[in-house]
Amino acid sequence: MSDSLRDCGFCRFMRGLAFSAIGGGIAGYTALSLGFNREEAMIAAFFGAVLLVTLLTPKKRRNSGRY
Repeated sequence: MSDSLRDCGFCRFMRGLAFSAIGGGIAGYTALSLGFNREEAMIAAFFGAVLLVTLLTPKKRRNSGRY
């Protein structure tokens, strides 16, 4: 797949949406299964979504000129 197809704005948006849904679901339901109440599970879902998006979203590489 070419880079122009993978880096379009819509593709980045959909990739972030999918990662946030997966991360939030995993963290939220894990918190509920561990006995947290619903409010704490929502907080865990938020941080799980943010964490998964930041870890899995491809970063732009900068060439700093150093080796």
